[in-house]
Amino acid sequence: MKISTKGRYSLLVMIDLTENKSDDFIPLRDIAKRQDISEKYLESIIKLLVKHKLVVGLRGKGGGYKLTGHPGDITVGE
Repeated sequence: MKISTKGRYSLLVMIDLTENKSDDFIPLRDIAKRQDISEKYLESIIKLLVKHKLVVGLRGKGGGYKLTGHPGDITVGE
């Protein structure tokens, strides 16, 4: 199975959110730094994940992103 760069980065983001799971939202900047992805490119990836309801975002202070459900319920095919 061949996965596009955007698909590969999407998986990295989902894994990052799983590994750093807490009740708090994780800032985009933190994810970008850990995964060595530019914030601008990461914004486009996060936008897709939000559109497909895999991730939820919160704007403003204390904002960021987190998974919408339990990591065990999400498949690569989604």
